[in-house]
Amino acid sequence: MLICVADVLSKSDVADFRRIMDAADWEDGRSTAGAQSALVKKNQQLPPDSDVSRALGRRVLSALTGSPRFISAAIPLQIFPPLFNRYAANDGHHFGIHVDNAVRGDHLTGLRIRTDLSVTLFLSEPEEYDGGELVIEDNYGSHDIKLEAGSLVLYPASSLHMVTPVTSGMRVASFFWLQSMIRDAHARSMIFDLDSAIQSLVERLGRDDPETVKLTGIYHNLIRYWADV
Repeated sequence: MLICVADVLSKSDVADFRRIMDAADWEDGRSTAGAQSALVKKNQQLPPDSDVSRALGRRVLSALTGSPRFISAAIPLQIFPPLFNRYAANDGHHFGIHVDNAVRGDHLTGLRIRTDLSVTLFLSEPEEYDGGELVIEDNYGSHDIKLEAGSLVLYPASSLHMVTPVTSGMRVASFFWLQSMIRDAHARSMIFDLDSAIQSLVERLGRDDPETVKLTGIYHNLIRYWADV
């Protein structure tokens, strides 16, 4: 399941992020790469343990809690502290085909998660750079993702994916992983579809409609049945 979520951050928030990030020190992005992905990764990132990275990461997490579509799609149990990277055309930055590590640990907090889902939150407008598409492969083919600044894409961490070379401009983004309460991807997809249908019925019939109430009960009982907490 590949889900795009618009307007997680406002344009003013994005501008503030970019102002803070432009003034920060950056490092080689391979410092957080696994053994396999380090061979194909060429970009820069904010040092994960820096005050700037942690402060911006907390702002991302706060914004996520206000996004019903994100919560519905992810059903998050634990979210890894967001990281931040950039790809510059004049440095030939790209990230070749790879799969994310199955488990991630944060030594500052002791958090350790199974990476069920990967997230990329775009912090550059599409017209700011050429190339730099996030290409995600699944059972239905390859998907090229390039969203407006402040929007994110959520996809299975088990997917092969890559960032194509940036040929002009600068691509800036936040990236992170999460462990979902619903481990099984197919079950999580069905729950998302059910919740989306319920929200459509609420708009048409109201939250107190008897059938809407019944379906909402089924939704929560399915989460109760499948949840791994």
